[in-house]
Amino acid sequence: MSLNKKSVDDLNVKGKRVLVRCDFNVPLKEGKITDETRIVAALPTIKKLLDDGGKVILCSHLGKVKNGPNEGESLAPVAERLSEKLGKPVNFVSDYNVTGEAATKAVADMQEGDVVLLQNTRFRGKEETKNGEEFSKELADLCDVYVCDAFGSSHRAHASVAGVTDVVRAKGGECAVGYLMQKEIDFLGNAVENPVRPFVAILGGAKVADKLNVINNLLEKCDTLIIGGGMAFTFLKAKGYEIGNSLVDDEKIDYCKEMMEKAEKLGKQLLLPIDTGVASAFPDPIDGPVDVEYVDADKIPADKEGLDIGPKTQELFANAVKSAKTVVWNGPMGVFENPTLAKGTIAVAKALAETDATTIIGGGDSAAACNQLGFADKMSHISTGGGASLEFLEGKELPGVVAADDK
Repeated sequence: MSLNKKSVDDLNVKGKRVLVRCDFNVPLKEGKITDETRIVAALPTIKKLLDDGGKVILCSHLGKVKNGPNEGESLAPVAERLSEKLGKPVNFVSDYNVTGEAATKAVADMQEGDVVLLQNTRFRGKEETKNGEEFSKELADLCDVYVCDAFGSSHRAHASVAGVTDVVRAKGGECAVGYLMQKEIDFLGNAVENPVRPFVAILGGAKVADKLNVINNLLEKCDTLIIGGGMAFTFLKAKGYEIGNSLVDDEKIDYCKEMMEKAEKLGKQLLLPIDTGVASAFPDPIDGPVDVEYVDADKIPADKEGLDIGPKTQELFANAVKSAKTVVWNGPMGVFENPTLAKGTIAVAKALAETDATTIIGGGDSAAACNQLGFADKMSHISTGGGASLEFLEGKELPGVVAADDK
């Protein structure tokens, strides 16, 4: 993957209309934003473009918009919060058509240093369908320069992520990445393509199926691959262990055997849990009380299920991290939403927080765990994209990254 992309530092935007694709997909409760992390993350790019005299037009999706445009998924609350953060008015175009007359007029009236926020891009329907070509052209008509700063959407070839770039380029405009995208490319891209060694990768989460290509790709790149979480039990079953009622993907047992053989052939260390926290049933509610006992990984009782890694495994995984120079972590070690079953995930987060290595958290649940457990500020980089960071770790080319101009 070519990672040498034009960034906002390479642009001259004075007097130009700059369309910035942000990730303002923030959680809302009764119309109020409950976590403004994504808004804060977009500020450096927006401020840079404003300081350089650009006319900044922002766009983003919010929610899944399954039942058509609705006020519950409008970007109005984002405009309000953004205005507070920037200390200047943000002109919100509430038109559900996104790029209609209201947007065209708002952009035509802009002065240098002005900010316009368009309505939720998903209000235009599926951005990746035939409708996307028309939408791409309309977005491009509003701007002279395009900047993608939405890593969380960069794995989707949508109109506002990739489609618009072809039209902007065709009329002589430039397409670059923002600071947030640049950071993701630098950390995730370089970790996988050019890591400082020893390179340790930690994978957790529930299903092997979700991480098939990631396991395969990382085995070729890393020195040690650690597997925890629910997906570890399919590997343990592939080793011939009794796993009781633990989560298992029977269709992937042969795949797990192949991966263990591959690790051996490549001379890579593949670490699996050596003990596990077991209970009679999954906690209900998920954060409710649960009786846990710790047993060796090959001695899980037939009527119990494994829900977290045990203390011996915590120590094994922590020791593997100590000598690392680069660590990538994606997926929790157990049911981290439950205080009793969060111990394994906390132990891994703590080990990463205490190492001198470059530590990269690959979005999704592991990012949520780091934030919830208070370790976020100890990590070198926490990815803003769950699906996008997984595809990056798989070695896939991301449409939103590829679409930016090379330097």
